[in-house]
Amino acid sequence: MPRKKKAITYEDYVKGLQGLEPEEQLSLIELISARLKQNLRKREERHSILELEGLGAGIWQGIDPQDYITKERESWD
Repeated sequence: MPRKKKAITYEDYVKGLQGLEPEEQLSLIELISARLKQNLRKREERHSILELEGLGAGIWQGIDPQDYITKERESWD
């Protein structure tokens, strides 16, 4: 029967750092930094307002734009 892998906790990582040589610690910092930068770049991807074009078009099927505007303006009074 296969053994279930135990998840490594934050505390496990911290304890493991103590056993690393300074060069290994620096290497680990570089690795973590590179991955963090990559993840942040993915989050920062910009979108164009044009991507929204056509969304919700089905909602307006069969509705006359001028009638809609007239009814909206009448509701303001």
